[in-house]
Amino acid sequence: MAGLIPMRWALRLVEDQLAGGGAVVLPADGVNRIAYVVHGGIEAGRADFTDDTAWHGRGAATLRAGPEGAALWRFELVPEGAPLVAATGGRTLEKLCVVLPALPDAALLLRCDSVAFPPGGCAFLHTHQGPGIRCLIEGGIRIDTAGHSTAYPPGGAWFEAGPEPVFAQAATDRPSRFIRVMLLPARLLGQSSIAYLREEDRARPKSQRYKGYVDAVIAL
Repeated sequence: MAGLIPMRWALRLVEDQLAGGGAVVLPADGVNRIAYVVHGGIEAGRADFTDDTAWHGRGAATLRAGPEGAALWRFELVPEGAPLVAATGGRTLEKLCVVLPALPDAALLLRCDSVAFPPGGCAFLHTHQGPGIRCLIEGGIRIDTAGHSTAYPPGGAWFEAGPEPVFAQAATDRPSRFIRVMLLPARLLGQSSIAYLREEDRARPKSQRYKGYVDAVIAL
C-alpha cells in the first residue's frame, strides 16, 4: 500500500510577461512545470510553442520568447516555500499558490486542459478526483462552492480542491473559457475526472467543451 509523502507540496500559478528575446531560465530542481502560452511564442528545447499551446517539463529548461514577446501562465508543482523563478527580460507575477494536502507516494497525473462554454453555459454541480488551479482566459464565470459565490474576469484565477462540490455559471453575453491544471490519480490517464452529484444531471446535455494540452504521469 502506498504511503504519504512527508514533504508538503504547493500548486502555484505564475504569469510571465516576456519582451522579445526574454526568457525564463528554470533550474535543475526536479520540479514539474507546465507553461501555457496565452499569446506570442516561445522556444523550449528544440520545440516552438505558440498561442494556445502548452509546454511540460521537469527541472532545467529555458523558455525563450520570440521577437514579438510572449505571455505565459506557468503552473508549478513545488515544495512548500520554494523560491519563485523570475523572468529575465520581462516581468513575473505570482497569481496564486495553494499548499496541498498530503500526497500519495504513488504515480500521479498532471493534466492541463481548457474548458469552454457558450454564452450562458454552465457546469452542473460536480466534483473532481484531485486538486487544481483554473485561470479564465476569456469571457466571465461565476464559481459557487463551499457556501461562496465568486465571479472572475479574464485573468482571474481560483483553486478547486476536488472533492468540494462546485457549480460553474458562464457569462450570458459572450463565450467563456478557462485553462486549468489538475493533479489526479494516474489511472485517469486519458479519462475524465468529473463526477456529477445529481442523478438528473448525469444524463442531461453538457454545454462545456474540452481541449487537452498535457496528460503526463509523474512521480514526486
